[in-house]
Amino acid sequence: MIVYQGHEGAYSHLACKHVFPDREARSCESFRAAMEEVEQGKAELAMIPLENSTAGRVEEIYRLIPQMSLHIVEEHFETVNHCLMAPPGTAKETIRTVYSHPQALAQCAENIRRMGVKPMATLDTAGAAVQVQREADSSQAAIASSLAADLYRLEILEDNFQDLSGNTTRFIILSHEQRLPPYSQGVEYITSLLFKVRNIPAALYKALGGFATNKINLVKLESYMPAGTLNASQFHVDIEGHVNSKNMQLALEELAFFAEDVRLLGTYEAHSARSSKIFQD
Repeated sequence: MIVYQGHEGAYSHLACKHVFPDREARSCESFRAAMEEVEQGKAELAMIPLENSTAGRVEEIYRLIPQMSLHIVEEHFETVNHCLMAPPGTAKETIRTVYSHPQALAQCAENIRRMGVKPMATLDTAGAAVQVQREADSSQAAIASSLAADLYRLEILEDNFQDLSGNTTRFIILSHEQRLPPYSQGVEYITSLLFKVRNIPAALYKALGGFATNKINLVKLESYMPAGTLNASQFHVDIEGHVNSKNMQLALEELAFFAEDVRLLGTYEAHSARSSKIFQD
């Protein structure tokens, strides 16, 4: 079983259907609840959105990951097609309020402004569709997937409602068990780490220096503020390479001199969408 946050028809649900078409997918009320289901052994995997090419990172996930004893075993890039939907027979001119998840609202902000309607945040995109179906008010619309429109019998008023073409969300697939793939020459991998820098001058610069000297590319660097402090001393990094490669092992040895609490989140094959450099421009 794989779990996801949101109602049926959410983009996380759609991602589950695309990656695991034969696996049962179950919804959870929150990201934390989905991750805890896996941590407690009630589900095998969780499909969790991490960042979007238009709206950026899902900040809550970066805060939750350090609190959980979970491992990243795979990544998935899902092309997002936002649909503006409303009860059947609704005219766009009557819409005054549009509901969706904050990330979706951000990804459609310019089109929402163009329509002159009020954006209202909900817990997930499919939940917005449920609300609009339930209230059956011609002044209300939702931004969600075409799957949500089908499930909740709403009419799509505008397809591809996102501001930018190529809108893509990166998902990570989390497991309670570590699943390191065997290292194979010619295969592209991503290794994800958490660490804290030591309290010494230029610690972050020195901690990351080993990756540069060993010709390893960092593709993501995120900072955290641990509870009770305003110092951003904990970091999440995504690195091109396998944890068991020689260069990576040398880089990690150097990292250990300047960092502490180094935690391997996972090594997994890089998704083919990375070649388009959607998240690297």
